[in-house]
Amino acid sequence: MFVLSVIVMSVLGLWLVGSLIGLVFKFTFAIVGGVLGAVGALLGVVLGGFALLLAAPFVLLALLPVFLPVLLLAALVWLAIRAARPAPRTTGPAH
Repeated sequence: MFVLSVIVMSVLGLWLVGSLIGLVFKFTFAIVGGVLGAVGALLGVVLGGFALLLAAPFVLLALLPVFLPVLLLAALVWLAIRAARPAPRTTGPAH
């Protein structure tokens, strides 16, 4: 019975050591994966922002027919407000 308990404790001890080694590997790979994921996300943001800067003029030109009525209405409102304002008085050259 004593030999059986020593064998069981040895197997369970090896199991525990293997589990701890696996836990260390799991945490190590999680940290490395998290760091690489953060670096990849930052690189994606930078490259995505650069691609957006390159593509934005073409997208705006493609959407110009959609926005043209809104732009014309805004220009009409701006002109009406500007025409309703009194002209500034000039008394002479300002030095």
